Amino acid sequence: QVQLVESGGGSVQAGGSLRLSCVVSGDTYSRNAMAWFRQAPGKEREGVVTVEAGGGRPYYDDSVKGRFTISQDNAKNTVFLQMNNLKPEDTAMYYCAAGALLPTFATAEYNYWGQGTQVTVSS
Repeated sequence: QVQLVESGGGSVQAGGSLRLSCVVSGDTYSRNAMAWFRQAPGKEREGVVTVEAGGGRPYYDDSVKGRFTISQDNAKNTVFLQMNNLKPEDTAMYYCAAGALLPTFATAEYNYWGQGTQVTVSS
């Protein structure tokens, strides 16, 4: 089993920045590929970025390329999502996910999910 706990969400104005954290605990060898997803009210959950466990090339959704950056601190079993130049359309609940065999935006491939952290961007 893998447990994921997100933090770092909040309310910012457009153009601002936030850094989300996802602490991974439990059977970390099972986490495999990881990803950040987001879900806005009334919309489906969508992938933001996905990456192999331990590093490797990340894959970003076009909507966040150049603004969001994923990084990992393996010593602390933590995955970060640095979000810059935030826009109102980035407003959503952000989720950390793990357990997919390969990096993917398919939600069904992930076995483990955090509880989410809310990001609200005002114009």
